[in-house]
Amino acid sequence: MGVATSQQLTKYYERYRGIDVTFTKEVIKATGLVTQQVYLKCVGETWPCVIYSASFVGAKVIINAKSGLLEKIRKANNVVSVRFSFKESDKVDPFMFFVAGKVSGFAPYGGSADVAMLTMVFTQRPPDDLIEIMGRLLDANVNSTKRREDRILLTADSMRRMRLIAKETAIFIQGVPRRCILRDLSFSGAKAIMVGVAKFLLEREASIRIDFDDPRESHLIKGKIVRTEDVEGRKELVALAINFTEQSVPMTYKLRVNEYLTQSRAESRGDQHTVDGDQ
Repeated sequence: MGVATSQQLTKYYERYRGIDVTFTKEVIKATGLVTQQVYLKCVGETWPCVIYSASFVGAKVIINAKSGLLEKIRKANNVVSVRFSFKESDKVDPFMFFVAGKVSGFAPYGGSADVAMLTMVFTQRPPDDLIEIMGRLLDANVNSTKRREDRILLTADSMRRMRLIAKETAIFIQGVPRRCILRDLSFSGAKAIMVGVAKFLLEREASIRIDFDDPRESHLIKGKIVRTEDVEGRKELVALAINFTEQSVPMTYKLRVNEYLTQSRAESRGDQHTVDGDQ
């Protein structure tokens, strides 16, 4: 962690301050949350809990209502803290931190008297690590709509920065695997070149495999071939434009695309500032 600048963290905090992130399986994977090491702390004791959702101003956690924790919280005047734990791809051990707060309410969860959901309001700005992790996620989600058509041409430099393993990959058309070469990527789709006849490929259902490194991830993203083009000088080849099915695009893929586009935009603005001075 610690990659984001203080300016970037401030932007995340101000822009996404009150937005709750629900910790679904996909969000847990994208953030690296280590669910087994999340605890609620009250009067010096730690209690296992489940993070249901969190924002920069509070969290909702699920606890065992029969454990005696609720009585402890009452005696502590509702003062608690929650321990977050996240893993990083380049490190063996996860990193952890506490966020202090007060319980503002609780209710039975899922209709069970044995499980309760606590609503917790943070009493201070959370650590920069939490702001960066959740801010990156929220930013990628927003930009996947706002900048959905921004395309990344796959050059040696862009592939290195995105940690894309190779252009050569597999595309499954109507379930049949074929070889192809990726040409560009975006939040909403991809362009690829393969051997084939354009008229037999247009409007076909297709899934394309995209492999990344550091951390190693392999995504098979579903979509549809919406456009075909001839490849000049190569009659046997066809260029395909694939629109992804929105629900099939993994959060970790959105994070990679967003990180690259954000860095490129910042560098472009920096170059412009150098050339144009105070404009």
